[in-house]
Amino acid sequence: MTQRSHDAPPSPAAFGVRYDFAGARVLVTGGTRGIGLGIARGFADHGAQVLVTGTRPHATDYSSDLSGFEYRCLDVADADAIGALGESLAADVGGLSILVNNAGVSMPGGASEFDPDVFEASVRINLSGAFRMSQACLPLLAAQPGRATVLNVASMASFFGIPFIPGYGAAKAGIVQMTKSLAVAWGGQGIRVNAIAPGFIRTRMTAGFMDHESMGRPHLARTPLGRWGEPADVTPTALFLCSGAAQFITGQTLPVDGGYSVA
Repeated sequence: MTQRSHDAPPSPAAFGVRYDFAGARVLVTGGTRGIGLGIARGFADHGAQVLVTGTRPHATDYSSDLSGFEYRCLDVADADAIGALGESLAADVGGLSILVNNAGVSMPGGASEFDPDVFEASVRINLSGAFRMSQACLPLLAAQPGRATVLNVASMASFFGIPFIPGYGAAKAGIVQMTKSLAVAWGGQGIRVNAIAPGFIRTRMTAGFMDHESMGRPHLARTPLGRWGEPADVTPTALFLCSGAAQFITGQTLPVDGGYSVA
């Protein structure tokens, strides 16, 4: 099996695919790096006004160039901060068309998720934060029926047991079920809710795992496409699910995993 872990996947534009997000305002939580940054850039490249959140005080505190986005400091584990952001967005003229619940972390603080407190912290960040964000943004989304979309970021940990991150896995499994429930609950308001489940995508969070021979090699060997994923592999799927091309799709979780889940 050939490994091409650093090949840059083509952009949607390379295949002549264009989406029209002109006039749309998009919020991507955790949009300062990795998959979130790739999704944020994808929306901006297709005409959207994009707001990203991160945990640092200022956009300039990141090594990534975030100058093309609005930026808000937000800890998704802080319920009050989420509520305040929702109120702030409601006061803005731009409203909100699309919410991408991407923010998340495994082993918060670097601690073991077998510690009950750390387990609960992981669930609070990775699941409860996404639910609270969705609830806080609901009035804004409901004001744009037919265009409004929530996109949640699940994981292969939603479907497979990963022994050292039980809290993260439980939270990501919950994301899949929450996606179904919100899709049913909010469909009548013209809001679609879907999720993507990235496979092994090379980001700062996963690099150590991928580069560890005994841990990473078996997963790479199982992946039919024969390489690790890159954030650019995930972006086109996110754009599709939030576009008019997916207007009759809701409640679904789409793996972006190079075939890992079917091998």
